[in-house]
Amino acid sequence: MSRAEKSRAEKSQAERARPGDPQAERARPGDPQAERARPGDPQPIRHPLWTLGLLRSEITTLLRRHRTYALLAVLAAVPVLIGIAVRIETGGGGGGGEGGPDGGAGPAFLAQVTNNGFFLVFAALAATLPVFLPMAVGVVAGDAIAGEANSGTLRYLLVAPAGRTRLLLVKYVSVLVFCLVATLVVAVSALTVGALLFPVGDVTTISGTRIGFGEGLVRAALTALVVAVSLAGFAAIGLFVSTLTGSGIGAMAATVGLLITVQILDSIPQLSGVHPYLFAHYWMSFADVLREPVYWDDLSKNFQLQGLYVAVFGSAAWARFTAKDITA
Repeated sequence: MSRAEKSRAEKSQAERARPGDPQAERARPGDPQAERARPGDPQPIRHPLWTLGLLRSEITTLLRRHRTYALLAVLAAVPVLIGIAVRIETGGGGGGGEGGPDGGAGPAFLAQVTNNGFFLVFAALAATLPVFLPMAVGVVAGDAIAGEANSGTLRYLLVAPAGRTRLLLVKYVSVLVFCLVATLVVAVSALTVGALLFPVGDVTTISGTRIGFGEGLVRAALTALVVAVSLAGFAAIGLFVSTLTGSGIGAMAATVGLLITVQILDSIPQLSGVHPYLFAHYWMSFADVLREPVYWDDLSKNFQLQGLYVAVFGSAAWARFTAKDITA
C-alpha cells in the first residue's frame, strides 16, 4: 500500500470513529457494548417487563385455542343442565321446601336451589369440582410442556431465549390463570341460570343466619377463588407429568388417570389414614365459606396441602425440565 493510500485509509477510519457518531461508537473496537453485540455472545439480561410480555403472550395463546373454548363451554353447560333438571323436577315452582329433586339427593346445596337460585352457584361448583374442573385443568397442565415438545416449538421458545426456569414459571402461572377462569365460568353461568329459572334474594347460610344478596355475591366470588386455589396442587402435578414426556396426549391421559386414582383412594374408608394427604381430600371445604362466620379450619388445611404439592411437584418439574435434553 502506498503512503497516500495508507493516509486515506487512516483518515477514513478516524472519520468513522469520531466521537458522537452512534454507529461509530457501536463499531469501535474494544467497546463493551460492541463486544456484547457480537454474534454468538451471551444475550443481555432481559428486563422484567419482558417476562410479563412472555406471560401475557402465553395466556393469550392459551385462551384463544379452540380446545380451551371447548373446555370452557362444557364447564358452562353443567350449571345449565343442573338448573334445567331442577326446574323440571320441581314443576317450575319456587317454594320447593327443603327437599330438592329425589328428596335432596345430588350435589351439595341442590335442595336449596328451588328456594333461591343463588345456591345454584355452590351446587354447580360442588358438581364440577370432583371431576369436570380438574379434568379440564389436567388437559391444560399436561399439555403445557409436552404439547410444545410434540409440536416442535419448545426448542424455539428456549432459543428465544426464554430460559427454562422462566418458561416453566410462565407455563405454570398460565395454568393457574386457566383454573381461575374456568371456575369463574362455572360460577357466572350458574348465577345467570339461577337468576333466570328461580327466585333470588337474601341468602341463608349453613349456620342458619341470613345475609344480604350483595354479601352473598362476595361469598360466591370468594368461593370461586378458593376452588381455583384448590386446583393449584393438581396443576403442579400436571406440569411435572408434562416434563416427563414429549407426547401431549400421553401427559394429559396420565394426569387425568392420576386424578381418577386419587378420587378412588379418597373414597375408600379403609384408607382413611392417607386421606388427609391426598390433594383432593379438602376440595369440598369451599362450603365453609358459606358459614357465618367463615369456618377456616379445613380451608387452611386445604391451602397448606396445596402449597405442599406445589412446592414438591414444582421443584420436581423444575429439576426435570432444566436437565432435560431438548431435541425438538
